[in-house]
Formats: sequence, structure tokens, C-alpha cells
Amino acid sequence: MANTDKPLLIKRYASRRLYNTETSDYVTLEDIAGFIRGGREVQIVDLKSGDDLTRQYLLQIVAEHESKGESVLPINVLTDLVRSYTTQATSVVPQFLSASFDMFRDSQSKWVENMNSLNPISKVPGFEAMQAQQEAFVKAMTGTMGKGWTGPAKGDDAEKGDEDLDDIKKQLAELQAKLSKMSK
Repeated sequence: MANTDKPLLIKRYASRRLYNTETSDYVTLEDIAGFIRGGREVQIVDLKSGDDLTRQYLLQIVAEHESKGESVLPINVLTDLVRSYTTQATSVVPQFLSASFDMFRDSQSKWVENMNSLNPISKVPGFEAMQAQQEAFVKAMTGTMGKGWTGPAKGDDAEKGDEDLDDIKKQLAELQAKLSKMSK
């Protein structure tokens, strides 16, 4: 099992191929981007010299995404970055960017927590039961349809299915009525 606490070590060979030392296979820039999106830190080193090439490869990944139209960085930010290389600001910019992204990550995770805890529909009585029924319904439908579903069941099963559907409709109507009362 790979140790995800340590950065994933990628070695660059003289042929410029990138080698994942954990899985013993070659990887692409897109593979490395996937590792990073998955929360993994990476370190890319030149096999022969031992130089750390991580920064240049991360910049290459960003440049490829930007050139494909997946723009995250506005022009004014890119312009300011270029300017920072030619001014005395070069000593301040890295710390500022790092602190800004740290604050962004923190606020993003807090926002998600708040949305989950403040979701008004989750406070409606019976919501959990309805959610469980919905999940069971979707599971049953996808399981049945995935095995050559040919239509409604025959006999007692069809009647039970109709009763279940009626119960779901009734509960949905009750929830809609409660929501209407809450919004007034």
C-alpha cells in the first residue's frame, strides 16, 4: 500500500519519460494532475542530476489546461505574475499567493460544512425516511433495469409496487404541504 503522507516520487528519465516509483510504471502529465486533484502531493526529480523539477512540471500542467480553454487564471493575474518577476515584489508574491490559497481552501471547506448543516430541507420531519425510500427506489430501479427489465411485474408484486408508489406519492404530497407552510 502506498504511503500517502509522503509525496509521490516521480523520476524523469533522460528520455523525458516520467516514472511513478510507487507503481513502477510510466505516467503522463495528466496522470500527475489526477494525483494532485486526488489530494496527493508529488515530487518530480531528474534521475541523473537529482534536481527537483516539480515546479516546472506543475507550471506545464497549468499552461496546458489554460491553453485548452480551461482558464482559471484571469489575464490581469497572469500579467501581475509576469510583472512580479521583474520587480522587488518577487520576495512577497509567493507568501501572498500561498496565504491567499490557504484562506480560499479554508473558506471553501467552511462553506460546504455550513451548506450541509444549514440545508433547510434536511430539517423537515420525515426527510430522512423519504431520502432512504428514494435511495432504495433508485437502487431497485437501477438493479432491475440493469438486468434486462421488461416492464412492470406481474401478480402480487405489481400490486405491492403500486402500493409502494402510492405511499411515496402520499409522503411526497405531505412534504410539499409542509414546505409550503414553511415558506409562508
